[in-house]
This record gives sequence, C-alpha cells and structure tokens, in this order.
Amino acid sequence: MQLDQLAGNRRVKEILNRQEQGRGLSHAYLLSGPKGSGRHTLARLLAAAMLCTGGGEKPCGLCPSCRRVMGDIHPDVSALPAGDEKKPLSVDQIRQLRRDAYIRPNQGARKIYILDGADQMNASAQNAMLKLLEEGPAYGAFLLVAENAGGVLETVRSRCEQLILTPEDGPEGGEKPEEALRLARAMEQGSETELMEAALRLEKLNREDLCQTLEETFVELGRLARTSPHRGRALRGAALLSQLRGAAALNVGGGALAGWLCGQMFWK
Repeated sequence: MQLDQLAGNRRVKEILNRQEQGRGLSHAYLLSGPKGSGRHTLARLLAAAMLCTGGGEKPCGLCPSCRRVMGDIHPDVSALPAGDEKKPLSVDQIRQLRRDAYIRPNQGARKIYILDGADQMNASAQNAMLKLLEEGPAYGAFLLVAENAGGVLETVRSRCEQLILTPEDGPEGGEKPEEALRLARAMEQGSETELMEAALRLEKLNREDLCQTLEETFVELGRLARTSPHRGRALRGAALLSQLRGAAALNVGGGALAGWLCGQMFWK
C-alpha cells in the first residue's frame, strides 16, 4: 500500500501491506492512538485505498476517486465527527447510518463510514454499531477512530481489525515485530517448548503492545498458511489468536494468555 502520508507507524504499515497483498483489506477497522498519532490520516488513506481506481499501489493518490476522498468530497465516504464528551455520537445517529448503509454506493465499489470518537459512544450506540458490523451489506466498510480503544466494547472490538498508532516521535520499538515472527513460527511448526518460550515473552508487554503483537502474529500466520507444509496447524493457530485478541483487549495478562495458547495448541 502507498501510506507515505502516514508518518512513522512502521508496524501498522507492515500489517496493512500484508493484508492488502493477501486476503485484502477488512470491512472494519478500529484505529486508536493519541493525538498526533495519525489515526485520522490513516482513516482517509484506507478509504482512498478501498475506492482507488488507479493501477499499482493503492491508494494511488492520482485517480479521481483518490482525489475526491482526500478532498472530503467523495459521495461514498461519510465522516461522522466526534462531537465532545458531553455529546458523543448517539444511538439515533448510528441507526440513521445503518439505514443509509443499505443504499448502494453512488460511484465506487464500497460505501465507507468514518466514525470519530468511537470510544465516546455509549453502550446503546455501540450495540447499534455492532449489529451493523455483523449484518451490514458486503460493500460497506467502517473505520472507527478512537483515542482509547479500551473505551470501545469488547464485542465491537472483536469485529474489527485493531490498529494501534503512535506519534511520529513516540516509541515504536524494534523488538515487537520480532516477537510476532518468533511466535508465529513457533505456532506453525515449533515444539511445545519452543511455543511456550515464545509465548511467555508476551508477559513483558503492556496491553497495547500485546494487542499489536497478537495482531502481527495473526497476519504472519495467515501469510505462512499459504505455503506451509503445516497449513492446518497454522490455520488453527490463527483461529486461536482471534480469541486471544479479544482477551488481550480486556487486559488479560500475557502470562495467562501464553498458558491458554499452549494448552489449546498441544494439550487439549
């Protein structure tokens, strides 16, 4: 993908590149991070990529669709502003969005909604959003933007690809991608001991880093499954990671997740 407009966030770019080259972009993303992390920029880039009609890497930035998205004038991209803590997005707004989602796109192949302040929505609004994520039309795409992913219900988070962004001058860390690769390899073909050693390294990660590492491991296992002689095991590992990502978002510690993962892979 062409993501040069997004400063830093190397790991997020790697994840999206693997997705785009493999199974394709998801219909739902939760983009979280502090102010200055680029979450709004990434939302626009993802919308442009989904509607891009140019050749080569997407978004090309040159085709009419890309220019309209980046200029905030594409008829198939709707942005719902965050409001403020006293007046976040309401359940009525989400219900209206749901009705609109079933009207087919005007120009592009997708109809995209960018919801800012997703972590400020109350439970009723989030549950209305959950129904749309689960039952929405195939052409629909939903980009939830939040400062704190923990403010989003776990049921909603579990229906989204979670991408955690950091400011350009924030710590991206050079260690976590290697942790994900090590864990993916151990899950695909390692022994019980190798998997336990790789999994226990998750204990030192905080919640956001743990969620990011599990996401990277999930993507890497998907890549390995395409050519691995242990394809069945890789796919089983990816299915287990889908469950682990929800637990990690609820602040379950890396040590507990490591034990559960090894038990499911080898001892069940």
